[in-house]
This record gives sequence, C-alpha cells and structure tokens, in this order.
Amino acid sequence: MKLKELLHAIPVLQVIGSLDMDVDAISFDSRQVKSGTLFVAVKGVQTDGHLYLTKAIENNVSVLVVEELPEDIETNVTYIQVSDSSYALGIIAGNFYDNPSKDLKLVGVTGTNGKTTVATLLFNLFKQLGYHVGLLSTVENRIGSTIVPATHTTPDPVALNKLLRQMVDDGCDYCFMEVSSHAVVQQRIVGLRFAGGIFTNITHDHLDFHGTFDHYIKAKKKLFDDLDGYAFALTNVDDKNGVIMLQNTFAHRKTYGLQNMADFKAKVLESHFDGMLLQIDAHDLWVKLVGGFNAYNLLAAYATAILLEQETSKVLVALSEISGAEGRFETVRSKNGVVGIVDYAHTPDAVENVLETIKDLRVVGQQIITVLGCGGDRDKTKRPEMAKVALKYSDKLIITSDNPRTEDPLIIIKEMESGVSPEKKKNTFSIADRREAIRAAVHLANPGDIVLVAGKGHEKYQEINGARLHFDDREELENTFNEQ
Repeated sequence: MKLKELLHAIPVLQVIGSLDMDVDAISFDSRQVKSGTLFVAVKGVQTDGHLYLTKAIENNVSVLVVEELPEDIETNVTYIQVSDSSYALGIIAGNFYDNPSKDLKLVGVTGTNGKTTVATLLFNLFKQLGYHVGLLSTVENRIGSTIVPATHTTPDPVALNKLLRQMVDDGCDYCFMEVSSHAVVQQRIVGLRFAGGIFTNITHDHLDFHGTFDHYIKAKKKLFDDLDGYAFALTNVDDKNGVIMLQNTFAHRKTYGLQNMADFKAKVLESHFDGMLLQIDAHDLWVKLVGGFNAYNLLAAYATAILLEQETSKVLVALSEISGAEGRFETVRSKNGVVGIVDYAHTPDAVENVLETIKDLRVVGQQIITVLGCGGDRDKTKRPEMAKVALKYSDKLIITSDNPRTEDPLIIIKEMESGVSPEKKKNTFSIADRREAIRAAVHLANPGDIVLVAGKGHEKYQEINGARLHFDDREELENTFNEQ
C-alpha cells in the first residue's frame, strides 16, 4: 500500500522524505521491522519506541512515525511527525487492513466483570442463529470455528485489525469483542467502527494502572463517548455508574436490569447448580448458566441480539441451548458428592457474586470451602478485601498463590491475611502451593460440601518469575477427586 494512503485521517505535523513509496508491513516493535516496514515509535507504559529508532534503521526500516524527530536524519528514511503516535498507530493499522470494522457489525463489551461471558454468549448465540461470527476475548479469539490463541483481553491495533480483516475475508457477519480499560487508554481501539457498546458493571480493579477509580470509570466511558449516532449504547442500569456511560454518547441509549426500570428486564425464578429458570421480558426460559450475575450476562446478550434486529423467539430458544465461557462457574463433582466449582473471579465483587450464588444454592449442612489467591504485580489494595469478602460467605478459606509473577507469593498471602478478622482466623489457612491448597480444600470437604477454586478460571498456567508453568484448576480438582 502507498504510504500516503496509510496516512489518511491522521493529523501529520511534518513530513521529511517521500510519501510516494510502498509499505509492506507496519510494526511498533523495532525487532520485527525490515525493508518496506513502517515503524511507529509508541510511548508505552514500560518503554518508549523512540529509544529504538536507530535499531529500526539498522533493520532497514523504510518509514518512521514519531512524536519527536531524532537529531540525526537519515536520507533514505521517511519521517512522519505526529502529536500522538499511539493514535496514529490505530489509524494506520486500520488503513493498512482497509478498515475491516466497517465491513462487519462489531460490538464491544466493557466492564469489570462479565466481559468474557457476555462476548462468548453473543458469539455462541449468533452461531446458533446461523451466522458466521468472530470473537475477541480473554479466553480465545475465534474466526468461525478456527481458534486463535489470545494473549491480551484486547489485542494491539495491528493484531486487532489483522484479525478483523481475516474475519471479514472469511465471511463473518458479526464480531463480539471484549474492550478492556487498558485498551481504551492505550488507544488500541482507535479507528474502529462499533455497531454497539455494552457496559456490564464497574467495581474495584486495575487501580494500579488507572490510579483512581474516577480515571477507571472515564476509561470505560470513552468507548461510549466515541460511538457514532447509528450505533447503540447498552448499559446495566442496576450498576450505580451505569447511566454515567450514556451521558455523552451519540449512540441510541438503551438499558437493561433486574432491579430498576429498564428497556430490557429479567428475573430469576428458580436457580440450581445445573442452570436456572429466567423470565426475560415476560418470557420464561431455562438456561444452563447459574447465578444472578449470569442473569445480567444473559440479559445483556438478549438485549444486544434484539438491538441487532434478531427475532425474539429465535433468540430465546438459542439462549436456552448455549453455554457460557470456559472457567466461569464450571462444576466438577466427586464420587462422594463434593461439588467443585472453578471460576475466574479475581475481584472482590466477582468473588462476592460467585459466593453469594453458591450460598443461595446450598442446602442445610453443606460447607463452602474457598481456595483463593491474588495476582502479583497488580492492584495490591484489593488483596485484604478479597480475603474479607471470601470469608463473609465461606465456612473455610484457604489463601494461596495465583499468578505471583515477579512478587514473593508469601508477601501476597500476608497482605491478603490482613483482611482476615480475629474471629475468622480459625477458619483460614494459608498454603502457598496452589496444587496443595486445592488438595487440602478437597480433603477438608465432607460428602456434599462445595469447594470453590477462584481466580484463574480458564487459565492453564501459573506465571512465576517470568515463566509460564502448566497449571489448570479444573484439572487439579478432577485429579484430587479421582484420588479419593
């Protein structure tokens, strides 16, 4: 593609060199560039791409997009100066792949909890309705039946537009994607055209990155602020910050909820470990998901389908047949009747939602034993709160390691223990080895008790000092059950 075509819709401050050249690839990683590559120097959280201009030139880069021009200008390189290289990268990536988000209906899902489940429900729902669909999620990316491993909740702009182009070329009609607050702030979704945006909820999380809860809210809100007038903005009206998302949007404003007046309403009529009976807009249906939080997720999926002009009766039938995302309230049962539950809950609110659901489902005499850890190199302020919330509903709590990353697991555990009140200490155990913690929980359980293993869900690894070691909570539960 010609360089001048790639710069369409970018406010360029200065050009040094020729715009009449072909660009074969774009990258913001100096290690991946070669002759014919356009390199964008992005100022990131951990490093600044401007530090690697010389390296990029050594690798025969053809074009440099920068915020700051270097002192030494190479005559065989074209320099494009912009005020914001992160913004420019998004626009360039879209232009390079011929703006694929305009050729399908792209729906973004944002919020603290529920993003993966809502996006996955929509993917499965529209597949059930007969469409060819794409999915961009924390668990996996999908192009129809083809699975593309996911490395981030929301990919970088180049990978994102490449995936969307593959979806369009493969004939996808819709794509449902998670939009993280990090992605909004880092401008990974710049230039994308959304047919709609969904807000699930917002609670305590990622304050290590955003600094304040207000900044976190504004990051979520920006998805809706940037929607076009033809799009829809769907928000959870029961969340106290739900209506904030709609304040400045140009999109058609719609609400859903279980408690307050809303455009789309639902009610849980019955709840069991293998599913629940829901009433959605006066229609009763049995679904395979469990819990009030999943009632919100299902309602969001239903509302989105209706806003995308799908037939109500077909949507309801499809919803009754599909399952949610991997690692979200997955149940495993032992031979002696112990109920094991694996869930991705890794925020205080998510842990409370899952445990509240379990408490409502259990019968007299059933213990709830929870295994819980907190990730390293992440928001430390939620650690004591996580333990406190878990103990509010659990008969016993085993505090363990999650993904410690570069932190000492024992320090993370100690910070979690600070949320344990004196009267709850006798019901709290600390075991750093996650495998042993799961085994201990199962051995503490009597027939019929419930063991919740929370925090990692779909993840098949533990991150320890830069290494990803195989670890699967469901697999560990099943292995321990089989030993009994």
